[in-house]
Amino acid sequence: MTHAFVVLLSVLGVVGQALAVVLLVIGVLALVGVRGPLEWLREMLWGYERWCAVVVTAVATAGSLFFSEIAGYVPCELCWYQRICMYPLSIITLLAALANDRRVARYLLPLPLVGAGVSVYHLLVENGVVEQARACLISAPGGCATKWIEEFGYVTIPTLALTGFALCFAFLLLSALPAPSAATVSER
Repeated sequence: MTHAFVVLLSVLGVVGQALAVVLLVIGVLALVGVRGPLEWLREMLWGYERWCAVVVTAVATAGSLFFSEIAGYVPCELCWYQRICMYPLSIITLLAALANDRRVARYLLPLPLVGAGVSVYHLLVENGVVEQARACLISAPGGCATKWIEEFGYVTIPTLALTGFALCFAFLLLSALPAPSAATVSER
């Protein structure tokens, strides 16, 4: 049961990474002047960007709680910092989506950025690129370098967290942008 759920979360992570790459390509195209794909995406998602962020943060929060409370993986210090960034996002994005509040997105953008930074650092520690701090060594068995899961040769818990933060940032950024230019899109 536990391994099956770990594989499910890993598959969701890989799908999320593919989606993040598509969103990144659309963003880069918009930056170089090709705005068609961005306009299409905005029209398609208009009014649902916050709900997309809710789904991403809810899955990330549930996955995090599954790893610690059901699978029994002890969260290290860096995992806690990532949780500090993700858990409030899951609550506030839900409240913003329920209230149809677009303004809150711009105030939430720093949380996934900081969380993604911690995730990248955690990946560097986990892969031995950066030496883990002493606090890491006492925070969990094996410290922050412990790979509790490793699916598909690269999907670890910090990889999943980074995916969640990247998607959350993208959806919040889309929500913070002004309304799409198409007159056919109505406020949802």
